[in-house]
Amino acid sequence: MRQLSLLAAAVLAVALAGCKPANPVLDITGGKIQGVESAAKGVYVYKGIPFAAPPVGELRWQEPQPVVPWEGVKIADTYGPGAVQAPHDSSNPWTSEFYWQDPEFSEDCLYLNVWTPAPGQPDKKLPVAMWIHGGAYTGGWGYEPEFDGKVWAEKGVVLVTINYRLGIFGFLAHPLLSAESPHHVSGNYGILDQIAALKWIHENIAAFGGDPDDITILGQSAGAGSVKTLVSSPLTDGLIQKAIIQSGGGVNLMPAQAQPAGSQLTVIENACKAVFDWAGYDTLEQMRAASTEEIFGLADRYAAATGVRFRISPIVDGYVSTESFDAAAMAGRIKDIPYMIGCTRDDMGNSEPAIRRFCELRNAAGKPVFAYQFAHALPDDEAGSHDMKGAFHSSELWFMFKSLEHSDRPFTQADWTLAEHVVGCWTNFAKTGDPGLGWNAYSADAPDFMIFDLSADGTEDASAMGAPLARIN
Repeated sequence: MRQLSLLAAAVLAVALAGCKPANPVLDITGGKIQGVESAAKGVYVYKGIPFAAPPVGELRWQEPQPVVPWEGVKIADTYGPGAVQAPHDSSNPWTSEFYWQDPEFSEDCLYLNVWTPAPGQPDKKLPVAMWIHGGAYTGGWGYEPEFDGKVWAEKGVVLVTINYRLGIFGFLAHPLLSAESPHHVSGNYGILDQIAALKWIHENIAAFGGDPDDITILGQSAGAGSVKTLVSSPLTDGLIQKAIIQSGGGVNLMPAQAQPAGSQLTVIENACKAVFDWAGYDTLEQMRAASTEEIFGLADRYAAATGVRFRISPIVDGYVSTESFDAAAMAGRIKDIPYMIGCTRDDMGNSEPAIRRFCELRNAAGKPVFAYQFAHALPDDEAGSHDMKGAFHSSELWFMFKSLEHSDRPFTQADWTLAEHVVGCWTNFAKTGDPGLGWNAYSADAPDFMIFDLSADGTEDASAMGAPLARIN
């Protein structure tokens, strides 16, 4: 009888061990957290996870600091605020496409979001992707309507989308800030936020079923520029295994920032100092005590008074970025990993030559790189009411996330099928470094781009299916 009882207890223990809760409470940096089920069965989303302390008050224009711990279980069902930026209205042609519902904007913006099919299963070791939004380093947020990560998770990739500081709060260089920095630099705070998010992923993603040693970074427009900065930064060594560059150009014939890092930093510092001096901000105490609204509006007030408008973005500072992406790529000093790179057919400017130069450099080094063009003209309604026409800049976003249901475009079944191919290639690349679908790496013998398009009758074009690949002449 006792033997039977022991056997029954053993069977029960095994059964209970296999009955893991579908939505477990996870232990991560800062405390305990629980997600919510997404619209896709079996996929859980964690919204608004803090990955650094709020960069406010004395932390304004500082490197991101450790997460502030919380008590109890945080139910991650609400996105965090987006970074401070101008509200979007009808004067912005992208408003009706992507920015039709602005969230709260705040300096307290360092939050990320995770979609996963395997919470609480660290042994799953699923590939991980970190998405960096675009917006000219002045706009956007990590949970715009098109950035729905449920399909990525359905396909076995843990997707993380992030916010980072923008504009004057994210990229201000100033002599006083450099003087207080242990690295004697300033600016690039938004890039440091992205690096902090990468480190958070490396330390915490196993709790979500992800593999911390298999991380793909990808971004579009300014997000692609961020990817280029990250793969050429010494601060990201060991943190990135694959990269996708979307509508961010490639390699120019000459490095865009050929001057030494120190001289570039000094030029930007002095230009920004002139603006703050004009406004009467002579000390860091004054600069940090000023309201969000006062600092955010400073550039416009300065431009109105002087006719001089300054734009700030990532710079070669000698710490975060020791050389331009162009220089690093030409010297073979970017991360030695698989790359995917491309643009849309009706993108901003002709970036195809620069993309080819990047592909040729990687090919000469014997490294795989996959080039593409998204050529599908998005459908419009009968009145032609959408401002953005054709395969415009950012148009591929609906397809790479297969999030067409969040757009008011009159998409057809062919669009959905094309989206399945696009998201399949992106997630395959995140899994293996090869997008599949018959898409071969760029080579000297076959310098081809994958063309994603539909044929004139609205059915799938053969090149969108991957056979044959199309060459852009």
